[in-house]
Order: sequence, then C-alpha cells, then structure tokens
Amino acid sequence: MASTKGAALPALDPKRLPKHVAIIMDGNGRWAKARGLPRVAGHKAGVESVRAATRACGELGIEALTLYSFSTENWLRPQDEVSELMRLLAWALKGETAELDKNNVRLRASGRISGLPEAVREELDRSMAKLAKNTGLILNLALNYGSRAEIVDAVNSLIKEGAREVDEAMIGGRLYTAGLPDPDLVIRTSGEMRISNFLLWQAAYAEFIVTPTFWPDFRKPDLHAALFEYQHRERRFGGL
Repeated sequence: MASTKGAALPALDPKRLPKHVAIIMDGNGRWAKARGLPRVAGHKAGVESVRAATRACGELGIEALTLYSFSTENWLRPQDEVSELMRLLAWALKGETAELDKNNVRLRASGRISGLPEAVREELDRSMAKLAKNTGLILNLALNYGSRAEIVDAVNSLIKEGAREVDEAMIGGRLYTAGLPDPDLVIRTSGEMRISNFLLWQAAYAEFIVTPTFWPDFRKPDLHAALFEYQHRERRFGGL
C-alpha cells in the first residue's frame, strides 16, 4: 500500500467496515535511526500514532482495535531498550487514560500479563478499571504476547479443566482474545512481510495489508487507505 501523505481521505462504505482491526506497529527503530535519534525516541513518537488510530477507529464505529505492543520475543532486545519500553508503557497508560475515557474507549490486554513489571501491571489495572463502564471501541493491547504461547496456554487451561478432547470452539474460548470477534483486517507498518507470531489462530481468514509507512508516521489517512483497500477485497473464507 502506497504512502498516503497529503492525500484526501477516501470515501468508505460504513456498511462494509471491519469489526476488528489489528495492527503490527513496526518501524519505530528505523524511524528514529533515520533521524539520528535513539530507538526509544521512535517508540515515544509512536504513542501519537496509537492515539490517532484509536480516535479514527472510534469515530468509524469499529468494534475492536488490537495493537501489537510488546511481544514475548521483545524481551530479547537490549535490556536498556526493554526497560525504556516498560517505562514508556506505564507513562502512556497513565497519560492517555483520560483521553480514552473522553472517547468512550474500553481497554483490555492480551498476553502473559503476569510477566510484566509490577509498575506496568498496576497502571494497566487502573486504566482498565477506569474505562470498564465505557461502551465504545475496545482497545486491546497485546502485551508480553506471543500467539504460539497463547495457543499453548489455551490448551493447558483445557487440560487443567479435565478436557480429554478439544475442538476449535473450546480453544477459541480460552485464548487471550476470548470474547472479541476475530480480526477482519491485519495491518503491518514499515513494509515488512511477516506475521511475527501475532494472532495466528484468530487471523486465519483476516485480510492483510502492508504499508511502507513507519509506525510513528501512521495517521488517520493511512488507516482510511487500508480500510478502503479492505473494502475492495473479495472475502470468500475458502469458498467460492
């Protein structure tokens, strides 16, 4: 998908919008490197893109937005970068909750949340409690998230419950995203053509759109362009 910088917003069909959009937010480090900045500057700049995408999805009446915020593999990054990411996450949760509340956004998290630092878990709990009664967009943060780990956790949960055989519905009901519709559209920024262990089960029939735009530059026109392309795809779900 080409860059949308300076482009007018395309006309979208409100009857053909996805219920659930998921985004792999990629390119923060390369955005910072191109500007001679430390990688954490790219992560911090990406907070504005989160705000823009959340507002735009809420305005359109989309049901859920899942953002791949921190993967299980991200712990392998340099320790100083991981520490800065955790501090930034706690800071963003504290600073953005009022904005989310004003826009009637609910917040949930998917992943091995117990493995996050205590300060992050506390801010996450506070934010989710503050936003729990809202009725608009569900903002789902994939934190300490890995899709293979998610499937393993779901199966182990069923084993602990005594299941001897499982079916798709049983596994789906134990995934971190249980209760959310499967994503209709997965967007990846920065031009990379990888799924990166993200929503492997849930995205089985999602449409994928890749944009060369780095995440810190992703704004409302980029989202609308992806939605416009999505609306011009023919979704057959394996049929004719």
